[in-house]
Amino acid sequence: MATTPTPTTTKSDTPPPRSVLRDVAFLRLWAGTTASGLATWALPFVLGLAVLHRDLGAAGLGLVLAARTAGFLAAVAVGGVLADRHSRRAVVLWSALAAAVAAPLLAAGLGRSLVLMTAAAALAGAGQGACRPAFQALTAETVAPEQRQQANAAMTMAVRSSTLAGPALTALLAAFLDVWTLLLGIGLLWLAAALVPGKGVTGTTAADPAAEPAPRAGFRREFLDGIHEARRHPWFLAGLGALVAVIALGYSATSVALPLISRDRYDTEWVLAAAMTAYTVGALGGAVVIARWRPRSQGWAAFAGLAAYGVAPLSLMLPVHPVVVVAAYAVAGIGIELFNVPWFTATQREVAPDKLARVSSLDFLVSYGLAPVGLALIAPAIDAFGVTAVLGVCAAACFLVPAAAALVPTARHFARTAPATTD
Repeated sequence: MATTPTPTTTKSDTPPPRSVLRDVAFLRLWAGTTASGLATWALPFVLGLAVLHRDLGAAGLGLVLAARTAGFLAAVAVGGVLADRHSRRAVVLWSALAAAVAAPLLAAGLGRSLVLMTAAAALAGAGQGACRPAFQALTAETVAPEQRQQANAAMTMAVRSSTLAGPALTALLAAFLDVWTLLLGIGLLWLAAALVPGKGVTGTTAADPAAEPAPRAGFRREFLDGIHEARRHPWFLAGLGALVAVIALGYSATSVALPLISRDRYDTEWVLAAAMTAYTVGALGGAVVIARWRPRSQGWAAFAGLAAYGVAPLSLMLPVHPVVVVAAYAVAGIGIELFNVPWFTATQREVAPDKLARVSSLDFLVSYGLAPVGLALIAPAIDAFGVTAVLGVCAAACFLVPAAAALVPTARHFARTAPATTD
């Protein structure tokens, strides 16, 4: 009697992707990034405590913070070139060590030498700036492509958590420790950022030992090569333009107007504190959502998220209940991460791997570099035209510029070619 063979069940040979949060190499990188974020956000607060304790004057505080910003902007482009030219792990190590060395120098100059503190702050900013593109490129080396969106969401959650935990933890420790000791603690955080991350392995290729090393181009040539690579991706240039509009106009306007409106319209500091907290909490929520969500048109969804920042200046224009202002800031925070995470992931995917750090450095250089310009111009504009008119223009820019950027070719998917659809 013939028997009918038992039908075989087809099983996928590919196991389900393991969570990036179970990857030790990524967790080490995440821990280093978190340490650097805590150190970055704690420093201005500690220096503010130095002003309260009369170890540093208000003018001195402005000079020291300006030096840190200048060091950041000067080093971020250099760091991008170095991270593409040499080991990204080595760039993270030495730049974080430079920031770690700056912390005891700041402590040594406290109350004694403003010149030393200014130089140390510039060194701290340079270490921070050189770290940023190297960390971004090291993420692409450490994490497999299918896990990068989840990894970038975890990274941005670390950054947003640092904005809350850094000042809060510093305020708690300030009850028991003096400013000098807190500055040394910041140095220890940078030391952790230097030593904890491991070496990236994913997506790297070993060089042919028989091949002769190609001669390196000069620094200027390699930086220009990074700009040329960025220009190959219209979606990247469009996104950079939209970021500039939102940061230099929208974020700058709300940074200046929110304290004024909290004081003059609502007669309380609660609105200022609640709105800023809601923005950070909203950003954390947005990162959680985008870690799992894969929209079909990720570029359009990301630009919509970026445009959502416009509700923040819009809420400040109108005589609404303060809860509406707080809710608007929460929406703005959610939207900013719905943009940031796909933006970082697409950059890691689309940009040539050997130019990734340079392109990332352009992102940080332009977005961070123009923010002080916006802050410097918003206050005179408010004096000249009034806060309502300035907020209206900035809100319109936040809505319209990302919408225009979404119309640029390749912007729909943040890719030169549309992704293949699967049934």
